[in-house]
Amino acid sequence: MGMEEKVYRKLHWLHTYGEGDGLRNFKEYAKEGVTFAKYNVTRALPAARDNLVKKWVEPGKFFRESMLQKGTVMPMPDIRDKMPKRSFLPRSITSKLPFSTSKISELKEIFHASDSCSMETILLDALNECERAPSRGETKRCVGSAEDLIDFSTSVLGHNTVVRTTKNVNGWKQDIEIGTMKGINGGKVTKSVSCHQILYPYLLYYCHSVPKVRVYEADILDPHTKDKINHGVAVCHLDTSAWSSTHGAFLALGSGPAEIEVCHWIFENDMTWTIADE
Repeated sequence: MGMEEKVYRKLHWLHTYGEGDGLRNFKEYAKEGVTFAKYNVTRALPAARDNLVKKWVEPGKFFRESMLQKGTVMPMPDIRDKMPKRSFLPRSITSKLPFSTSKISELKEIFHASDSCSMETILLDALNECERAPSRGETKRCVGSAEDLIDFSTSVLGHNTVVRTTKNVNGWKQDIEIGTMKGINGGKVTKSVSCHQILYPYLLYYCHSVPKVRVYEADILDPHTKDKINHGVAVCHLDTSAWSSTHGAFLALGSGPAEIEVCHWIFENDMTWTIADE
């Protein structure tokens, strides 16, 4: 089985393709109203900052690498995929669709978005994020087809790659216990490409590679029964020097850029690619 076929099978496991109702579900989702909450904590008083941490940075969303040890009990954030069900489009189609803020009028016509409606906000928010200049050391690309996803990941990592994601959502919003764990690439500092969904009419991933990460796999246990309930994938960012001082990770962990490493779980239907272990 070739690598491309393996990746397609993995993506099929991550998403259900070709159901035909993805756009309908997306429109229903958009009708309910989508808000892109923006908050600035730089002017907040200490008490207000504490409230913002509680409101916006749920427990367990960010954690220190030292927490990834067998026997550690920690909160698991809500890792469920809350996006409406959508599918990738073939590259033969996405390559012909406009994808730029300069083409927003064409996109609004294609996706039947009127001025100042939720759909227009969704389109612009995604496009602005995809057009944003990469941070220092970051390599990024937004991909809307399986072919582009494979090509970007292999362009960064080479063709001997493995894609991983957290197995299920069991344990979300609960305390979990870390069981048997493994550092990918021998636990060494490595390269990875992480891909996170962006809200858009078709399936769209923001994929990026940042320097100096360690990637881990860990069995996730019920802390009371010790039963295995999940198998999680976590990424630890060792170089946070380019991160904003108001990043939620620093608010939650009480530190600042370049002072600490920051880890997070790979959420449902997101993924991280690494060079395959030898």
